[in-house]
Amino acid sequence: MEIEIEVPTKEKLDSLGVFSWPVWEKEVSRFDWYYSEPETCYFLEGDVIVETEDGAKVNIKKGDLVTFPRGLRCVWDIKKAVRKHYNFG
Repeated sequence: MEIEIEVPTKEKLDSLGVFSWPVWEKEVSRFDWYYSEPETCYFLEGDVIVETEDGAKVNIKKGDLVTFPRGLRCVWDIKKAVRKHYNFG
């Protein structure tokens, strides 16, 4: 399972309706997570290393548009507080 990351254009963000999605915030922390459905999110702030079950480490930062696949088990290691728009499904 692959985490997809891109640095989107404003046009792409607008076409997805990203700025109408809810906002999630989380302080510096480390926790396990499971995606029961896909999630797309746009990072407004933060620095995170997501570690997948297969040992891959993915760095996510401000300005990234990220898609997490359904069924992904991972560990979030938040290095700098996160603020992101998110959309499940």
